Amino acid sequence: MARLLLPLPFAAAAAAASASASSFHLAASRLRIPPVSVARREGLFGGRIGGAVRAPARLARRRLCAGAEAGGSAGTVVDQEEAMEWVKKDRRRLLHVVYRVGDLDKTIKFYTECLGMKLLRKRDIPEERYTNAFLGYGPEDSHFVVELTYNYGVESYDIGTAFGHFGIAVEDVAKTVDLIKAKGGTVTREPGPVKGGKSVIAFIEDPDGYKFELIERGPTPEPLCQVMLRVGDLDRAINFYEKAFGMELLRKRDNPEYKYTIAMMGYGPEDKSAVMELTYNYGVKEYDKGNAYAQIAISTDDVYKTAEVVRLNGGQITREPGPLPGINTKITACLDPDGWKTVFVDNIDFLKELEE
Repeated sequence: MARLLLPLPFAAAAAAASASASSFHLAASRLRIPPVSVARREGLFGGRIGGAVRAPARLARRRLCAGAEAGGSAGTVVDQEEAMEWVKKDRRRLLHVVYRVGDLDKTIKFYTECLGMKLLRKRDIPEERYTNAFLGYGPEDSHFVVELTYNYGVESYDIGTAFGHFGIAVEDVAKTVDLIKAKGGTVTREPGPVKGGKSVIAFIEDPDGYKFELIERGPTPEPLCQVMLRVGDLDRAINFYEKAFGMELLRKRDNPEYKYTIAMMGYGPEDKSAVMELTYNYGVKEYDKGNAYAQIAISTDDVYKTAEVVRLNGGQITREPGPLPGINTKITACLDPDGWKTVFVDNIDFLKELEE
């Protein structure tokens, strides 16, 4: 599917320039990459996927098409009340999370052998000097997955202090930690109860230094279950994710002994779906985002209404809603109040891409 094999703006920037922010912007401008193309180049819609996924994707698309016909075409949200009503009815889920790595083969080996993920697809674009790999615990049309980006010649990135960790649910944390140790992995927190709670967890690091929290749970349909990001104002973040993104506040826990508060946000219960963990550390208003973590992608029935709702709630639209040139997949991109980037992609268009 050559029409979709397009470079990431940050990928091109990293390959063409230094890791500084100014160099990234300069490289992007040389390539004449407008904000409209960001999600495209973060791998939202590209590449073929195994035949086993095509049939489920086709069936899912038919169901979504039927729902879209019943609900009407793209429209306009006129006020806050209508916006809140619509966003709660919109069919949304976390699609994937995008981040950059310095040694793709090494990372794939670690994720498959130590974390039990499957390599879903891999895409090399030598003319643009980057490679993507999609890994997860099930097909992309029904599971939250990771998209790894390797930029030729870039061996390391700055993770910064804002990104926290990814969460993986496992049935036996101690056994998983032993396996990771046997494979030469780094364990930064031994298995044991979480601070101020009873859940058994452990922390490990992948070859690039990204942290993973291993959470002991029973069988779950969504083992890749969390993305933790730090925010400077938790109440503001909760309000935004509820009203602009249509997420639910699943739970909130304050831990004054360790001076932090967390809020779990998502589109379904924690034990059955992937969620966002927003963390506020007492007194810390700003963080360094580095240049390693990129974005999360979320599905929607209507990118036009989505962008309008985001604007109504104070979000910054970085890519106006509409079809991507050449492939007609509709997307919109935005920043939350803390500067975290999210791309929304049309449900039906996304499933079409997986079929081809």
